Amino acid sequence: MRIAPLLLGAALLAPLAATAQAPRRHYDAQARAFYRGPARLTAGGGATLYIGDLAGLRPGPALNVGTIYTWRPHWAVGGELTWFQLAGTDKVTTRNLSFRGRNLALTAFVRYEPLRDLSWYSATRNQYARVKPFLQAGGGFAIYNPKAYLGPNLPGSDASFLPPERPDYPGTALIAPVGGGLSFYVVPRLWITAQGSYTFTSTDHLDDVSQRANPDRNDGYGLIEVKAEYQF
Repeated sequence: MRIAPLLLGAALLAPLAATAQAPRRHYDAQARAFYRGPARLTAGGGATLYIGDLAGLRPGPALNVGTIYTWRPHWAVGGELTWFQLAGTDKVTTRNLSFRGRNLALTAFVRYEPLRDLSWYSATRNQYARVKPFLQAGGGFAIYNPKAYLGPNLPGSDASFLPPERPDYPGTALIAPVGGGLSFYVVPRLWITAQGSYTFTSTDHLDDVSQRANPDRNDGYGLIEVKAEYQF
C-alpha cells in the first residue's frame, strides 16, 4: 500500500524536475526567446608573424585550445591557450641580428557575429547558419622567452646566442588580440573556423632586441589560424 503514494509523489515531482533541468529562457530586445549556449571546445593551429624592431618576416608555428560560449544573440565569450613561436631577421645588415622565441599566451575574448543565426532562438535551435563572419577582441598575458643571435639563418644546435638584454627571461607581458574570421558549419556539432588577428603587447622584448634597436616601440605579432569547434 505504501508503493502507491510513492508512485503518485514521483509523478507529481517529475514535471518539476524536468523544469529545473531545462535551460533557462531569456529574451532579446525584440522579446524573442533564446537560450544561452551552446558551449564549444576549440582546437587548431596556424602561423605567426612577428612584427618588431628587426622587421624581417619569418613565419612560425602556433597551436591552441580553448572554449567559446554563446552568451546572447550576436555575442559570444571565450578563452584560449596558445603556444606559438616567433622569429625574425634584421633588415639592417650592419647589425645582422636575428632571434627565435617560444611563447605561451592565455587570453579571454568577446566575439561579435553581425549576421543573424536562427539557432540562437528557442523555436529554431537546430537551424544553424552555414557561414558566420565575426569580429573578436580580448586581453590576457603572454610568457615569452626570446634568444637573439648574429646571422640571418635559423639557429642550429651549435648556435651561439647573444647575452640577453634582460636578466629575467622568461618574461610576462600584457597582450590585446583583435581580429576576425569566418565559421563554417560542417556537420551537426562541428564547425571549422578560419581566423586572423593582430596582437598588441606591452613589451619591446619579444625579440630580445630593444636597446640594440628601437626601445620606443613595442613588439607585436599576427596570427593566422584554422580551428575545429565541437559543440558539447
